[in-house]
Amino acid sequence: MAPKGLDYELLNENVKKVQYAVRGELYLRASELQKEGKKIIFTNVGNPHALGQKPLTFPRQVVALCQAPFLLDDPNVGLMFPADAIARAKHYLSLTSGGLGAYSDSRGIPGVRKEVADFLLRRDGYPSDPELIFLTDGASKGVMQILSTIIRGPSDGILVPVPQYPLYSAAISLFGGTLVPYYLEETANWGLDVNDLRNAVSQAKSKGITVKAMVIINPGNPTGQCLSEANLSEILRFCYQEGLVLLGDEVYQQNIYQDERPFISSKKVLMDMGPPYSKEVQLVSFHTVSKGYWGECGQRGGYFEMTNIPSKTVDEIYKVASISLSPNVPAQIFMGLMVNPLKPGDISYEQFIRESKGVLESLRRRARIMTDGFNSCRNVVCNFTEGAMYSFPQIRLPPKAIEAAKSAGKVADVFYCLKLLEATGISTVPGSGFGQKEGVFHLRTTILPAEEDMPAIMESFKKFNDEFMEQYEDHKGYSRM
Repeated sequence: MAPKGLDYELLNENVKKVQYAVRGELYLRASELQKEGKKIIFTNVGNPHALGQKPLTFPRQVVALCQAPFLLDDPNVGLMFPADAIARAKHYLSLTSGGLGAYSDSRGIPGVRKEVADFLLRRDGYPSDPELIFLTDGASKGVMQILSTIIRGPSDGILVPVPQYPLYSAAISLFGGTLVPYYLEETANWGLDVNDLRNAVSQAKSKGITVKAMVIINPGNPTGQCLSEANLSEILRFCYQEGLVLLGDEVYQQNIYQDERPFISSKKVLMDMGPPYSKEVQLVSFHTVSKGYWGECGQRGGYFEMTNIPSKTVDEIYKVASISLSPNVPAQIFMGLMVNPLKPGDISYEQFIRESKGVLESLRRRARIMTDGFNSCRNVVCNFTEGAMYSFPQIRLPPKAIEAAKSAGKVADVFYCLKLLEATGISTVPGSGFGQKEGVFHLRTTILPAEEDMPAIMESFKKFNDEFMEQYEDHKGYSRM
């Protein structure tokens, strides 16, 4: 019988090449163990509500009223919902052409894009054009939209930080491009050196690859560092010299756990630099409602803003967005609420501040508990999580453990993480899923488990790790740390 269109051997080869470690082998094994009745702590993905983070009350009230507008006609609505939630729901419904069940413009509701533009003006001190802001189903969809526009084939390269978030490697494979890695330096708190960028570009050129864009993740995922203004200026200067588009993944900008290095946007640094940079460097910045103290991952709300992108290119991106008709409309309203938050004096303001501060302060404490916990373990070293939602400790695996992994047909950190999962129920992601230097091993875990559970989780990790090291260390030739 002739093969059929969806038989494996006839599939798009780019689809087969895609790998996505965050939901890879470890996650599948964790799901199996869960079905068998084992308690699993899913720290493999930055999914705050799944790990117990409570939704903020006010945005949920507003979206509930938008989803069920008949409640606004109920004479008792004022007993059930605060007046500012009612007013905001009416505001968003007035911006739609038929409520949440109707398609919006393919770029998103114009009134919400204007709210995003106003937020960017307040944040950066520079005007933003709503026509250059596209609302998307989460930041990931926006990243994929832009990468699919840039990549024409395997000779088009995208500079990506390593360790990287596997969305980038997966999307670049899917669209048939080439990932060009630049390595972050763990001993310099995951900083980057512009000389390494230059080397990466010239090596790519020697293989016939033209680098067209550079990705930065700030704050970093999985590495948790915050880029300094000086570092961002160097990157933008480099992009100017090389003619690269800068893709600024800034989804963790609310997640900052120290005061020395606050988040600063690529757009602000670029505009502060003035001409020729501010007029020439092409920049696309991404944000989302999935992270920060919102954590609304399941709502799939995001946006991207384009700076110095030619109008003909914007028209092409709009055309492709139109194929999907419209982004998710309830998510657009979540985005509006995030960028246009309550103000002092609003009825719900005190509760909103109490809830959001509570989340961020707890995350700050959890970042510290986790970093200290990892650094107290044998053969484990971990940089402090300055921002984002992850810890990325280096696990210094003994030679015997690396040999045992090879015998089992596993990458060494996958072997370690599987043993950790089966012993403790802690589901992590091996560092090899993000990329790392040869012979160096890591794991990534979120800092999202409930604060009260964190000491027990770290104790459980320490017990496993110490036993693992005891089992595999060669006490004659392998020194303890």
